[in-house]
Amino acid sequence: MNKAIWGFVKLLGSAFRDLIPIILVIAFFQLAVLQQPFPNLSGVFVGLVCVVLGLALFVQGLEMGLFPLGEAMADAMARKGSLVGLLLFAFMLGFGTTVAEPALIAIAAEAGSIAGQAGAIEDTAESRASYASGLRMTVAISVGASLVLGVFRILKGWPIHYFIIGGYILVTIITMFAPDEIIGIAYDSGGVTTSTITVPLVTALGVGLSAVIKGRNPMLDGFGLIAFASLMPMIFVMIFGMLA
Repeated sequence: MNKAIWGFVKLLGSAFRDLIPIILVIAFFQLAVLQQPFPNLSGVFVGLVCVVLGLALFVQGLEMGLFPLGEAMADAMARKGSLVGLLLFAFMLGFGTTVAEPALIAIAAEAGSIAGQAGAIEDTAESRASYASGLRMTVAISVGASLVLGVFRILKGWPIHYFIIGGYILVTIITMFAPDEIIGIAYDSGGVTTSTITVPLVTALGVGLSAVIKGRNPMLDGFGLIAFASLMPMIFVMIFGMLA
């Protein structure tokens, strides 16, 4: 029991240490630059404690649950020897984790609201909801497709830099033809997909898959799926904007 308590205390200390830089930056600008006291200091302190506690529990949850689960599922799917099943699993994992991503839900709703105000779509609740839903589905499908491509790359052992360089060249070309209103949303969509839910499971998938395949190095081949998951939504969302 004491060992468990001591382990949790160490985890809290690690989380607090990770937050020290941002705390120092905020304190410096608030006290030295703005030269103003913290508004509602007690509330700030309680909020900081909640952030430290939440971060510690989140990291512990990743280590105990999501990372082992993702690696175990990747291992089991690879050992079944079904290429179609493995690729389908990769697509569904990417789609499912992305469509549930809180950051994507928030940015899609905001994009729908702004599109309505700007006159890009009808400024009604139905049109805004439809636009936001279409954006979410597009991003989720793109992440699923990116994981299929990334898993296939791991299986074949192809160098990742060819795909990344080619992908960004394609992004640049499509940007020239995409509507100006969608470009910023598309670029942001590449960032919001790699957040709290998607990253742990996608990383675990790549590492677990490369660990079980003969001739693959988890350090060299296991990482890089997040790059695919960031790149592909830009392409898909700009095409979505051109069609919508």
